[in-house]
Amino acid sequence: MNVDNKYVTKHPSLGERPRVGELCSGMGLGGLSPLSLLELNGLVRELIEMKMPNEYWVEAELSECRENRGHCYMELIQRDDRAATPVARASAKCWASKWQIIRPYFERTTGQQLRAGIKVLLKVYAQFHEAYGFSWIVTDIDPNYTLGDQARRRQEIIRQLKDEGVFDLQRELRLPTFCLNIAVISSQTAAGYGDFAAQLADSPFDFRTQLFPATMQGEGVEQSIIAALNRVFLCINSVDAVVIIRGGGATSDMSGFDTLALAENVANFPLPIITGIGHDRDECILDMVSHQRVKTPTAAAAFLIDHTQAVSDAIDDAQNRITRYTQQKLITLNSQLSTLQQAIPRLFSVFKTRQEARLESIGLRIPMIAERKLTAERHKLELATERLKALDPTLLLKRGYSITRFCGRALRDPKNLHEGDVIETIMEKGTIKSIIK
Repeated sequence: MNVDNKYVTKHPSLGERPRVGELCSGMGLGGLSPLSLLELNGLVRELIEMKMPNEYWVEAELSECRENRGHCYMELIQRDDRAATPVARASAKCWASKWQIIRPYFERTTGQQLRAGIKVLLKVYAQFHEAYGFSWIVTDIDPNYTLGDQARRRQEIIRQLKDEGVFDLQRELRLPTFCLNIAVISSQTAAGYGDFAAQLADSPFDFRTQLFPATMQGEGVEQSIIAALNRVFLCINSVDAVVIIRGGGATSDMSGFDTLALAENVANFPLPIITGIGHDRDECILDMVSHQRVKTPTAAAAFLIDHTQAVSDAIDDAQNRITRYTQQKLITLNSQLSTLQQAIPRLFSVFKTRQEARLESIGLRIPMIAERKLTAERHKLELATERLKALDPTLLLKRGYSITRFCGRALRDPKNLHEGDVIETIMEKGTIKSIIK
């Protein structure tokens, strides 16, 4: 370190001290008395104040950020893209007088709090204190730099989700017609959850909600919501939809909803997910991949009530249309029945007249038909009598024929006879018995 030895410094409590150059050149030569640590640190402070009097804009990542008594204490790092180990570290402080101005502006602009893991552009100057050592003093933070880094990270997550084909999966789901069993992922003590549950309870519909508690702000948001989704999945058959709501927390702390792991879990979930995490600035990635995004928990309740009301209205409309159709059909049928009632006596009279005429005509034809039938049957009987007469065996006997019987039956073949058999010969005038010899 090159230091101009023409400067001679005084410490308020120590009086005149050796020039910096003299100290540096005399150390180790035995010509000067040793310095106290306070004196040595004072020289370092003076050297920094002389050589680094300006303010600088520096890019860094926050590895730690905490408040104490209104001041903000930060730990800055710079990472090597090829390795996980930081290549540079430093402490930084923002005094309360500046921090009370910088913080609200940063949060309003970026929509999130300063926290570990985000990249920032800080305006700093160097400060070395004899008792507390070196630190960068923060005088300003450029939120636009952080917004740019956030935007790049968000766009990368969105691109990856689209490459995986899951970005629009939730919007392809259909909200159940009767969406009454709701799994709610929220902080149990959040005012927004109370408002959501109260609004559903006051509706005319029988909503049934079950809370799956989760952390909704801070660094644990991602893993807490994923764990809650896993618990919902275990009872998925008794759930119609999932609502992720956040209310009562800081509107600036939204970074936990812009992570790849959470977006992938929500996008791939088999039930419609409605988000109402209470911010108006723009959509977070969780909103982008959900089935339906609304602004607040009460808006989520209103969405569910409106959906159920629309279903109820559709049912009422269908019932009214069925009633009107049935009434019109009854009017038409009653009119047709009345017409038939009026026509029945006339039609019956005509029918009766026709049937009476038909019966009269049949009555006139019956004797003639019966006579023809008797004549035909009488003729058939005469023919049958003549045929029977022609077959009478007595007529054959009268003409000189005879009939020979053996054992009471007509004998047709003499070969059937044996010696000693008795046969009968029937003739017109009598019967002769013969013995075969």
